[in-house]
Amino acid sequence: MKAKLRRSGAKIMASLIVLLGSLFYIMLLAVINGSVGFIAAMGVTVCGATGVAKALGIMGLCAEVSLSWGWIIGLAVGCGVIRGGLRYLEQYSNHYIAFKLLAVLRDKIFGALRVLCPAKLESKQKGSIIAMITSDIETLEVFYAHTISPICIAVLVSLAVFLFVGFVASWYLALVALLGYVVIGIVVPLISSGKLKASGVNYRREFASFNAYFLDSIKGIKDIVLNNAERDREGEVNRRSDILLKETKKMKNGITRASAATELMVTLFIAISLVVGILLVHFDLLDLGRMLIGVVTIFGSFGPVLAVSALPGNLTQTFASGDRVLNLLEEKPAVTPVKNGKTFDYENLSVKDLSFAYERNAPVLKDVCMHAQKGEIIGIVGESGCGKSTFLKLLLRFWEKDRGEINYSGIDVDNIDSDNLLDNVTMVSQTTYLFDESIEDNLRIAKPDATQEEIENACKMASVHDFIMSLPEGYKTQVGAMGDNLSAGEKQRIGLARAFLKGSQLILLDEPTSNVDSINEGMILKSLAEQKSKKSIILVSHRESTMAIADRIYTVSSGIMSEV
Repeated sequence: MKAKLRRSGAKIMASLIVLLGSLFYIMLLAVINGSVGFIAAMGVTVCGATGVAKALGIMGLCAEVSLSWGWIIGLAVGCGVIRGGLRYLEQYSNHYIAFKLLAVLRDKIFGALRVLCPAKLESKQKGSIIAMITSDIETLEVFYAHTISPICIAVLVSLAVFLFVGFVASWYLALVALLGYVVIGIVVPLISSGKLKASGVNYRREFASFNAYFLDSIKGIKDIVLNNAERDREGEVNRRSDILLKETKKMKNGITRASAATELMVTLFIAISLVVGILLVHFDLLDLGRMLIGVVTIFGSFGPVLAVSALPGNLTQTFASGDRVLNLLEEKPAVTPVKNGKTFDYENLSVKDLSFAYERNAPVLKDVCMHAQKGEIIGIVGESGCGKSTFLKLLLRFWEKDRGEINYSGIDVDNIDSDNLLDNVTMVSQTTYLFDESIEDNLRIAKPDATQEEIENACKMASVHDFIMSLPEGYKTQVGAMGDNLSAGEKQRIGLARAFLKGSQLILLDEPTSNVDSINEGMILKSLAEQKSKKSIILVSHRESTMAIADRIYTVSSGIMSEV
């Protein structure tokens, strides 16, 4: 069960490090600066211990240190100055890499979403995606700025201290230090990480779930109030908040215990090194001055391994976030976009023996055959859930057909360049999304370089121009967040105007008049009839009145399409 929580930490780290790319050299510079800088920081205390050893040697209590007082003081001051400069360079390099990579990761995520859209995104919660783009990506900043370098620095500094203590003082002391580094920097973090893994994954999952539910509540606040459902919704928000708080407490308790275990181990190995040093002096295996230098060096060397030992607390969230991001980046799209494929100018559509199923042994469409010529309006009717909308998505290659042919001007849809396909074919769905911008900006999504006259003509065809002109700022009117300032019918007509403005030769309309009254429906249908000489229109609707303008009608029942 545990193996299914997420990838192993090593795999996640390796995958995230691969994303460094050309920034690897800056990370290498950060590691070198950090390692030399920490050694310089230790140099200050080691110089102090050397001064004490020299004083003891002068008093005849141990072998005299050959370094002069001037050299000892100069080295101590020099080490302090070097530490300050290198620490700045280390932090600057780490954060430069972190913020650069955050931008790169966001770009990669948006690129992945673009490829997965729309098929794979239909099953994903929007709040969860927002949490990934914001919170999860920010969490990864900890990995790049405060994880990679500390691990490398801990290894290099520990090796340097082991060799220094071995050559200057005693290899027995060096072995004690090495054992301490292994326990504090490897054994304790591994144990802590294993115990914190589940709580970290659960926390990130509950955080994303709470985000999604809370965002959904904000978006639907009007309907919640109208249905007097505030108490129920508040109760569910509180329940989910309590679950999130519970997971947070579990994670924090685990982090606190891991931190306490680490501090205990540091104290233990400091005591062991001191006892070993005293015993070495007692049995004349080491003089007092060298013992002081060796022990003081060990005392001040646990900083890097302490940083590594403290990582599991952050890494539980970092790995959970990294795993979610990597899952999205590695997710295979339902359809691979066709690059440099064949291009066409729309003249006709021919569908032969088309079959499709979302799940094996549960066909949605079976052996569908239909055709459309430029200048025709084709109607498709059928009960809800019979596969009408799925058929339109297959025409746009949002899903890959299981069997059969979809030919545009004699070219199979699987061989057509994806951009060229979307230039020739556009769809207006049942719900139109409007951005929190002006009406004009929302329309220009279809054609950024459209003239004002083209925009107004498209809106007139969609029977929405007069409504827009009645607004205080006309086409410059701000839609409002999520289009809350407009009715469903007004949104739908603006979506239809987008399709007209884009100028595609084949327009797929999924219930284009479901949210408008009979007067506006008549105006829209009149506009569609006027446009049919220039293009093809495939019209899906439940309304018999809508089908009145169709040249030919197909009915869909149990996945089978028949021409009436």
